Amino acid sequence: MKANADVVYRDFDASPALNDIIYKKIEKLHRFSDSIIHSRVVLDAPHKHKHKGKLFRASIELGVKGSPITVSQDDPSVHIAVRNAFSALERRLKEASAKRKDTRH
Repeated sequence: MKANADVVYRDFDASPALNDIIYKKIEKLHRFSDSIIHSRVVLDAPHKHKHKGKLFRASIELGVKGSPITVSQDDPSVHIAVRNAFSALERRLKEASAKRKDTRH
């Protein structure tokens, strides 16, 4: 399902290993909902914080029939930010699909 996913890196270099992880997680999301149209993952290193150190932000927008689901996570490790963002997105996707099933009955 790589065709319907965009991965954008801002303020740091792209990583093929991280891309593989992201695409695998996106494919996993398709198991929870068949109404996913498009996904966009933006990885960036926002402004430098004096007290927090360097943070990475993983923002994911999932185009789902009805309304898009957007999640953003910050962490000093880009891998942990991606992991946390996808787990939050998975929870929200499950909730949305459960609501959709409830309204059908």
